[in-house]
Amino acid sequence: MTSEIRAVPAADTRRWFEAVMVAFGEDVNEEQWALDQKQLEAERVLGAYVDGEVVGGGAAFTLRMTVPGGRQVATAGVTMVGVMPTNRRQGLLRQLMARQLIDVRAAGEPLAALWASEGSIYQRFGYGLGSLNGTIDIERSRAVFRKPVSVEGSVQLRDAAGAKPDLMAVYDIVRAATPGFYERSSDWWDILLADPEFRRQGASRRFHAVAMRDGQAVGYAMYRIKSEWTDTGPANTLIVIELLGVDAQATQELWSYIFGVDLMFRIRSRLGPADHPLLLLVAEPRRLQLRISDGLWLRVVDVPAALAGRSYSADGSIVLDVTDEFMPEVAGRWRLTVSDGRGRAEPTTDPADLQLEINDLGAVYLGAISFASLGRADRAIELTSEARSRADTMFESPIPPWCPEVF
Repeated sequence: MTSEIRAVPAADTRRWFEAVMVAFGEDVNEEQWALDQKQLEAERVLGAYVDGEVVGGGAAFTLRMTVPGGRQVATAGVTMVGVMPTNRRQGLLRQLMARQLIDVRAAGEPLAALWASEGSIYQRFGYGLGSLNGTIDIERSRAVFRKPVSVEGSVQLRDAAGAKPDLMAVYDIVRAATPGFYERSSDWWDILLADPEFRRQGASRRFHAVAMRDGQAVGYAMYRIKSEWTDTGPANTLIVIELLGVDAQATQELWSYIFGVDLMFRIRSRLGPADHPLLLLVAEPRRLQLRISDGLWLRVVDVPAALAGRSYSADGSIVLDVTDEFMPEVAGRWRLTVSDGRGRAEPTTDPADLQLEINDLGAVYLGAISFASLGRADRAIELTSEARSRADTMFESPIPPWCPEVF
């Protein structure tokens, strides 16, 4: 057999899609196929070919991700990666990821990010735990605030077209300040707001609740309701898809609205920050059943550019020796010098203060993981006294990263 990784021509895209769906153990859905054709960037779709037949592949979106300090850094949003079960354990995925990361680096994108089906897969290729995700699952009868929620505005239900301008405005305000968020174009929003049956998974159409204050949108909640009735009454579940507020008041009012929807037995949210605001708002935090898991996985492909792209909480200088088994050309030793919150990384032969793998740099980059935490896991080896503490002082992000959408 002969194998190769190459760009997928237009004539092969349907077969590519079918192969990736088989890799995920899913049937081809025509509605999903129609949306994916609008969203995928043809020039960034790679196929894994064996004897001329496509048996898997992967793709990437061209994103701009918010990093600590509020700047946006060019990022490849890796998506739809898989190899058919008939061709696994043949090195195709490794070849695919190598080619993709080479392309990312050549495109001038310092970062690649993805949501992992299994984290163990992508750590082999240098991805680190870039953000954490918080899910909640609370019975509505226990969804009680510790203090009454004051109402300063109103909540309006809108259809997708009527809600879109305000959703975009609110999202952009939150995105500008929150590491891990990325820019959404108007076309991206159109695809996001499409509501085909396959996305509902047995639940209702999507509702769009927009929080208004003084004539301006200050937050929104998108949600569905999964209907279930028992002999004793309703046992419906309200599923929060995305809830964002431009400030604490808007966020609290939206959760108050969600908690107040009648006939609900349970409220669930799949995506949210690890430091969920409800932990400090509800009377019984335990009832939230907040579960923390991995969110974005982040891969640094250009260390100096990535380090220069974000801001820092303290000035100083530290030498990082970064190893990279999967992409040795990315490895190196750099002196990071920070002045007025801006960083500059230059190659150096000076003795290193910290030695870390490229995965570790991905984990600390957005602020999800501290150098101290890496040290407790026997990672990020300290070569000079208090090096991890100094690095944490510099890298600290006042706003923890999270990502509101699986791409």
